[in-house]
Amino acid sequence: MADFVLTERDGAVVTLTLNRPEERNALSTQAQWDELAAACDALQADESVKAVILTGAGSAFSAGGNVKDMRDKKGIAGGTPYQIAQGYQRGIQRIPLALHRLEVPTIAAVNGPAIGAGCDLACMCDIRIASEKAKFAESFVKLGIIPGDGGAWLLQRTIGYQRAAELSFTGDTVDAQAALAMGLVTRVVAPEALLPAAKELAARIAANPAPALRMAKRLLRQAQSARLDETLQLSAALQALAHHTTEHDAAVAAFFEQQKKR
Repeated sequence: MADFVLTERDGAVVTLTLNRPEERNALSTQAQWDELAAACDALQADESVKAVILTGAGSAFSAGGNVKDMRDKKGIAGGTPYQIAQGYQRGIQRIPLALHRLEVPTIAAVNGPAIGAGCDLACMCDIRIASEKAKFAESFVKLGIIPGDGGAWLLQRTIGYQRAAELSFTGDTVDAQAALAMGLVTRVVAPEALLPAAKELAARIAANPAPALRMAKRLLRQAQSARLDETLQLSAALQALAHHTTEHDAAVAAFFEQQKKR
């Protein structure tokens, strides 16, 4: 079977494409969870990567979980309650942890429906750009379950508690323009412009020094849950490291070269 995650590299930018269009890129098997988590771990280890784009093949970004497995009590829904809990921790929950560990800036290019775990997957990325055909739903409650992949933590940090509560309690689907209005995505573009827009943004990110990008992301992530004094302490430590990178010296030299030309 073809790889679930296709990897394409253009300089310092890597595009990961979920490649099960016939299944609407559902996140439903251990092999798929392992492959996506492993791809993130590999990118984390590659210091030459500066930006990552995550998208889906075909008409959907990701349709989330496998409802047939829920009906048949197999796969992630199979076994005793203890086995199911262990299955989540060893399975799909590896993905939010891997993406959270990834210090490279990530962009979700949401090409179509992002439903349930697919919506949460988009929220695991730092920035989201949507096609006009994109739709989002935190739809777990419609099936009598809850977001077992970290959605309760992710969504409210993306759009705030009140909006996250409304989407989580209703399970409603919102279109791309509604997602833009609530801050779930930063922009909406025509379908054919989605990947070019994501790559243009990734290129602007990748134009900056890699150590600074990784440290900036680490600082932003830590600041989500830390006190101000803790964030200031980490800022000081990371800044001390940044001042001693060759990339910083080169950027400062380039700055003064530009000043001479003005």
